[in-house]
Amino acid sequence: MSAVRFGILGPLEVSGGAPQAAKLRGVLGTLLVRANEVVSVDSLIDELWPDSPPRTAPTTLQVYVSHLRKALRTADPHHGAETLLTRRPGYLVRVTPDELDATAFLDLTRRGHRALHDGDFAAAADLQRRALVLWRGPLLGDIPHGPLLEGAAVRLDEARTTALDERVRAELHLGMHRELVPELHELAAEYPLREEFHAHLMVALYRCGRQAEALRVFTQLRQTLVEELGIEPGPRSRRLQRLILEGDPALARPEPAGGVGGPGGGVPGGDTALPARDPLFVGRADELGAVERLLRSASDTGGDVVAVTGMPGAGKTALAVEAAHRAADAFPGGLRFWDLGGGAGPTRPAPAQGRRALLVVDGVTSEAEVRPLLPLGYTVLLTARRVPAGLPGLRTVLLGPWRPEETRQLVRLFDGHGESGRVTAEEAGAVAELCGRLPLAVRAAAAQLAARPHWTCATLTVRLRAEDGRLDALRTGDIDVRARLLAAYEQSADGRRREFRLLSLLPPGPFDAARAAAALDLSEARALAALEGLADDRLVEADRDAWRLPELLRLLAAERLADEEDPVSVRAAVRRVCLAYARDAAEPRRATGPDAPGLARLARTAYDAGLWGLTVRLTDGLAGCAQPDADAEEGCYALALDAARRCADRSAEARMLRLLAELASRYRRSERARDLFARALELARECGDEEEAGQAVVGLAELLLDGGAAGEAAGLLETVLSAPGHPRGRYEAARARALVALAQDGPEAARVWFDECLTLAGALDDPRLRMYARRSLRALDTPAEGPGAGFGAVEIRPGLWRIHQGGPFTGPSPTWGEPCR
Repeated sequence: MSAVRFGILGPLEVSGGAPQAAKLRGVLGTLLVRANEVVSVDSLIDELWPDSPPRTAPTTLQVYVSHLRKALRTADPHHGAETLLTRRPGYLVRVTPDELDATAFLDLTRRGHRALHDGDFAAAADLQRRALVLWRGPLLGDIPHGPLLEGAAVRLDEARTTALDERVRAELHLGMHRELVPELHELAAEYPLREEFHAHLMVALYRCGRQAEALRVFTQLRQTLVEELGIEPGPRSRRLQRLILEGDPALARPEPAGGVGGPGGGVPGGDTALPARDPLFVGRADELGAVERLLRSASDTGGDVVAVTGMPGAGKTALAVEAAHRAADAFPGGLRFWDLGGGAGPTRPAPAQGRRALLVVDGVTSEAEVRPLLPLGYTVLLTARRVPAGLPGLRTVLLGPWRPEETRQLVRLFDGHGESGRVTAEEAGAVAELCGRLPLAVRAAAAQLAARPHWTCATLTVRLRAEDGRLDALRTGDIDVRARLLAAYEQSADGRRREFRLLSLLPPGPFDAARAAAALDLSEARALAALEGLADDRLVEADRDAWRLPELLRLLAAERLADEEDPVSVRAAVRRVCLAYARDAAEPRRATGPDAPGLARLARTAYDAGLWGLTVRLTDGLAGCAQPDADAEEGCYALALDAARRCADRSAEARMLRLLAELASRYRRSERARDLFARALELARECGDEEEAGQAVVGLAELLLDGGAAGEAAGLLETVLSAPGHPRGRYEAARARALVALAQDGPEAARVWFDECLTLAGALDDPRLRMYARRSLRALDTPAEGPGAGFGAVEIRPGLWRIHQGGPFTGPSPTWGEPCR
């Protein structure tokens, strides 16, 4: 053992006297911060002459090393020559742990960390005190810092701050809150951006009965973070604030020995062994393979970072743990787990011990939480909602909902939670769709079913179909889907939360920036920026040129809209959204547009908001879509009929009566259809709407044709065709006349009228009507094609077929085909 002792935690110290020359002190200090490691000649030259090293730098360095060896031999004649050694490609200083203060410091902090984690708070506090007292000032504060010393200073200062944090934590556990208050005020002032010291101060003040002062500390912290960084305090600080506001009695007393907590106990935190694999982990084969490959290809020296990101409840932690277990053989130094979401200011992990090791960090909210880990020698696998894009060399794997093809595997979840075979793969898939294929939600549903043996899967499905109770149904035991989604919502900035709420007014399914702009009352460019921000927060999903509000997040957004938004502003937003969709629906040339369920939902929303005219306009658009569910369509037409009466629009009232009649006719309710057509015709004539009157006549004629009275139908249609009218009315009359001709005289007679349909469709500039006319003309040449081939099949309206046994229109009782969507 050498008689020489070295100190670098402050100005350079050497027992027996440190060298006086600045360059000699620089060489020795640089070698000591990398004690027992080889420091290359190039690194030493960069440290001594960071800007422009002289050409003689290597020779000069050799002279400096020679002088240092001589000084060390003088200080310790027995062992001094063995302290500074030449090792290719540079030099090495060999010291034992008790010969260098930095080595002693790190050893004490590691032991203190273990004691804290084991619940031995007295030992933890003592060890961290002994470690901290070794510091005499900034690392090598009397020596100019080049790149190597600068990096070492950051690393060791971070270790000192962690030791302070753990010492305070242990002393809070020991009930020393009164003694700590003055020091914590100083620490909060010295480290204004370190949330853990503010959290410790809040706990200490709260335990002293100074609740208002504790809350003021949080307010000051929030103000500092918002003004300097534009961010809110992290979830742990906000949770601590809530506990203090609620006067939580558990926070008022230290946690008993046996567990490691957040500040003062009560919330688990710190690094531990990796959790066991989840026996119910299913799916994610592609993402799991990607993470495992990235881990196995990581550097042997650590520092690589792999991030698993995705919306709340996507199963990020489960996938990270599974991937870590699968790659365990690549990390002989061990697997560690650090839960950042467990409490305020968890203790940081100790450095890796030189062997390849993996650290799984769960619940990352910012790059600042990860940067101090990078020098510790671990490969880091982290989970986060937002991508911590500022980390160097970051590689990311994004988790969305389970893919549709994975849902058949989910029967394992239901078997794992209860009786095997109780749920089929198809039923599991149906439940998963109602849960938005979100892993946490599907697990909650499976647990609900397992807890209720008297339920069938159909019982569960019925409960999940009710949108107003779906999030309530996905809460069981310690799984609460709403709480998990709400936590993510609350972590977003105020303006972004409002944007999220307003997007719930859009119908389910994909939407573009233009429709988002209508909801948010922004320009399209600003709406696009807002969507990007929400996607970063994992509150919306981006899919090429479209956006989507995940189903369960949409339900949460609707709840928050009802609870937090002013009704006047909600009504204004509803009007903007409905107006935008009504304009889209009225555009006949649109390649894609609102689907029938979306328009039906919006029409009901407009009706509930008292927007009668928009209710009618949206329902008009619904009539132009591929046919939706009959019950939903009928309900929507009935609402629009009432809306038309409320705004005294008699033409719209006649139109809704006619649409209800067409629906009744389509589903073979002939008497109701005849009555509704007659009422629509009477009302249209009273208000002078000849186009609507003509369409009602067409409907009555089609009922006659259905009953086998083709001649009467032809006569009725002539009254429309012979009178001047709107091209759409004439189109419908020509279409019905073609069907009458087909029934009376055959394909060639029908061809004349389908040609007329094609001409009128061109005048209307409506691609859907034009395509119908062309399909009908082709069908006259190949009557066996299309649905119902082998019978007689005629497409009587765009997308709707009528099938007759034995040939087209040979009898009075047709069979209706399914609408072609």
